[in-house]
Amino acid sequence: MNSHLAPIKPKRIADQVFEQLRDLIFRGELKPGDKIMPERELMKELGVSRNSVREALNKLAAMGLVDQRQGQGTFVRELGSVKDNPIMDLMSSHNATITDLLEVRMGLECNGAALAAEKATLDDIRIMEKSIATMEEAIREGRVGTDEDAHFHMAIAHATRNPLQVHMMKYFHDFIFYGINESLKRFFDMPDRTEEILAQHRQILDAIAKRSSGNAYAAMAEHILYIKNFFENTREGNLPAMK
Repeated sequence: MNSHLAPIKPKRIADQVFEQLRDLIFRGELKPGDKIMPERELMKELGVSRNSVREALNKLAAMGLVDQRQGQGTFVRELGSVKDNPIMDLMSSHNATITDLLEVRMGLECNGAALAAEKATLDDIRIMEKSIATMEEAIREGRVGTDEDAHFHMAIAHATRNPLQVHMMKYFHDFIFYGINESLKRFFDMPDRTEEILAQHRQILDAIAKRSSGNAYAAMAEHILYIKNFFENTREGNLPAMK
């Protein structure tokens, strides 16, 4: 018998509630500003106690994923907020730029795409497909599509099944959101560039769906390098990573 084996410990109910709600947020099914259903409805939907629901919601709030508003309910936090983000002071004190941010994204997200190609479920693939479709719809409607773009990248992080990858993306998410918004605003009046971004997203998704880690890594690298080259060739490349 292997001496390194340890007894299996069942997960606490509150932790399971937390994980379900967290995953809905990370995958974009609960969007910024959405109100999470009241405690009584969550209890009924999940078949759990009020204490388990409250503990899960408190844990989400402690992570900065939701805001609990007295008398109003619990809401998913806006993605662009930097409140309580532990990386904010570090980036501000070092005058980090958008180019600096994109260099960090290159390492973090390329590895993430490769892992997602190995571990993504069919449901993960469906969420990524939906993110691209809603981004296309947003652009057709004359909107920039920042939320949808950011959700696509968060869905890839979630698909890695690596909690550190997910939390690193969460802490960088506010800055990633800003960087995506800055690039999309500048691409918005350049239909060719906007379509290129969409095509790059489809290429990343195709590689993940085909379980090709190498191609997923390369596709994400091409995507981020494309944006990085754009900023480096314009004055915006030296803009702070967050205003």
